[in-house]
Amino acid sequence: MTTETMFGRALKRREDPRLITGRGQYVDDIQIPGVQRIFFLRSPYAHAMITSIDTSAAEAHPGVMKVYTGKDLPAVPVPCGVNLPDSNQKTPPYFMIATDRVRHTGEIVAAVVASDIGTARDAAEKIVVEYDPLPVVVDAEKSVMDGAPQLYDGIDNNITFDWKLGGGDIDAAFAGAEVVIKQRLVNQRLIPNAMEPRAVAGRYDSATGDLTLWDTDQNPHIIRLLICMLTGIAENKLRVIAPDVGGGFGSKIFLYAEQLLVTTITKDLATPVKWVETRSENFQATTHGRDHVSYVEMAFMKSGKLCGLKVKTYANMGAFMTAFAPLVPTFLYGTLLSGVYDLPALRVETIGVLTNTMAVDAYRGAGRPEASYLLERVMDIAADELNIDPAEIRRMNFIKGEFPHMAVTGMNYDSGDYEGNLDKALAQFGYADWRAKQAEAKAKGRYLGIGLSCYIEACGIAPSKMVGMMGGGVGLWESGTIRVHPTGKVTAYTGAHSHGQGHETTFAQLISDTLGVPYDNVEIVHGDTNQVQFGMGTYGSRSLAVGGTALLKSAQKLVEKGKKIAAHLLEANAADIEYKDGSFSVKGSPDRSKAFGEVVLMAYLAHNYPADLEPGFEEQTFFDPTNFTFPEGTYMAIVEVDPETGTVTPLNFYCMDDCGNVLNPLIAEGQVHGGVAQGIGQALYENAVYDENGQLISGSMMDYAVPKITQLPSYTTEFAPVPSPSNPMGVKGIGEAGTIGSTAAIANAVMDALSSMNIRHIDLPLTSQNVWNAIQAAK
Repeated sequence: MTTETMFGRALKRREDPRLITGRGQYVDDIQIPGVQRIFFLRSPYAHAMITSIDTSAAEAHPGVMKVYTGKDLPAVPVPCGVNLPDSNQKTPPYFMIATDRVRHTGEIVAAVVASDIGTARDAAEKIVVEYDPLPVVVDAEKSVMDGAPQLYDGIDNNITFDWKLGGGDIDAAFAGAEVVIKQRLVNQRLIPNAMEPRAVAGRYDSATGDLTLWDTDQNPHIIRLLICMLTGIAENKLRVIAPDVGGGFGSKIFLYAEQLLVTTITKDLATPVKWVETRSENFQATTHGRDHVSYVEMAFMKSGKLCGLKVKTYANMGAFMTAFAPLVPTFLYGTLLSGVYDLPALRVETIGVLTNTMAVDAYRGAGRPEASYLLERVMDIAADELNIDPAEIRRMNFIKGEFPHMAVTGMNYDSGDYEGNLDKALAQFGYADWRAKQAEAKAKGRYLGIGLSCYIEACGIAPSKMVGMMGGGVGLWESGTIRVHPTGKVTAYTGAHSHGQGHETTFAQLISDTLGVPYDNVEIVHGDTNQVQFGMGTYGSRSLAVGGTALLKSAQKLVEKGKKIAAHLLEANAADIEYKDGSFSVKGSPDRSKAFGEVVLMAYLAHNYPADLEPGFEEQTFFDPTNFTFPEGTYMAIVEVDPETGTVTPLNFYCMDDCGNVLNPLIAEGQVHGGVAQGIGQALYENAVYDENGQLISGSMMDYAVPKITQLPSYTTEFAPVPSPSNPMGVKGIGEAGTIGSTAAIANAVMDALSSMNIRHIDLPLTSQNVWNAIQAAK
């Protein structure tokens, strides 16, 4: 048994050796005898009527098993999982294959099944599709104008929802304000670019009716449920396995047409089939993120005191809406627009707009980065106009006092010390010293910039009642089962799913601590609907706060059961039994004890056993918290701008995160590092661009600038935990924090460097061309 405390230990991830030595098993590694490969023919047009499809030449191509078009498949729409209340939401249909009309480049028009992928691709080139092109619109603001091309009948002006949120007396707040800051802000479209593109393989057993689907997804049980609802397959006949998954960032939450098609085709042919997305397909046909245009008005007193905030956002939803899409620019965005500030009044409107582009849904942070960037960027503009230090204007407006705190948006913040976090960050990162270095550099003709961002996020996405009030079609509790085998070894089954988070390590640490068993004796199982009880999956930084709590409670139930068994064996009262370091003993008489292994074995032998207790040593918990958790933090960026070329060089980046108690600091730091890299990518490099014809002109790594390691600064990460009362571990979540806080910090640093040039704002991304153009315009 172990006496080492695992909570708080910086253990290396136990899953890494197999992954970094090529011994992981991803979907494309699954070898199925007789497997056929699928190639999807996709529309080259962003908007067109399909007048005819001739597949005869493709069907005659050697090695082709079958060619499918829309007429061969049931016209069952993939559902959107959210119906926003009081928003007049009109959800467009999303089908497996387009039949008469395409609405974005990359939409599937045919599927070729062949002996290998080369044969399938060659055959697809022989399919003749006749299109009648239609007018295209890719810009959200243009899409709502009268006379703009309409994507669907019955969805006027392409407005799929109009969502509003208000709190406080906004009219009085602005009437009493002395200064109003107005700014148009663009949060550009991003492409998730997980290391592993999407992939699906299917095998159908016609003798038993069982169908197995291997899928790169973040929530296999939900994928199974949706497929069964749409195809009529019984849930006990469909097994979904998400093996090792090479990243997701939100883009693998949803049910796509490809998963349905693989399921339908493998059953129809009674033959194993596989589809592996190319990187080009990934750019075109996997959900994108962000894409907001916002008009902001923020009211202040001349002292810097915040009075009110008005925001109107046009959210580009793309050509259809996937599972969480309506939630992202509404409840996951608007409700966080008060940030860490004591905002008296707020009014938010988000207009969801359909365009001839790929669908937009959750991307790491999902609404929270958009809110943080908007708020923190405008706070810096206000600081500049009011001639107040950016740190001080934040400090004077922080929420202070007791928690929980009900924000004007209706969010009930669980815990935090925003001023304390800022003070620690400024001291630890040497804010005053950097201001002095900045002045010295300026005297030498160098342009250094210092940018701050104070973020907050709602995560541990879970309270089912609250999700229902938001229009969500699922509950977001989580499940955890722990089985202790007769030998004392432990297998834990979690409904959460790991695709880079380190669950196999952190969950084992948690269970080792609670049960007092060696860390190496704990196995974590996830991602298989035939092995694991129904679970809701991983997204929204919910794994530890919700999934971890479910496992913790199951472990605690086992300890309580063990006390009852030990009490029976020791002829003592169960209330007098305590458990420590793998031993059940009578309080005050440590020599009267039973080891964990003895108690477990007796649970299975049941020879000398409490009459009112079931044999076995296994417990299950479904945990549904009562509130979100609210991580927060202060980020500071140091950049240098070359005024001759517009090149921005990030020099240093500092993170002070309150993510509650930290189970594994090493993994938490890794999560921050990855998130910051993506946030810096948005600030400086990444931009998904469609031309006026709906062609994705940033459709490859040649044109879409994912940052290289040489383009990122060194990071300093620190934690300043304030435990959350929403779960027994006091954890909050860290998976998305880096992305949420970093973009605004970098943007503010760039604008700080350019402040002497009278440049107020530059829209993202702050590429050398965009910065150089702004410098020339200012001259």
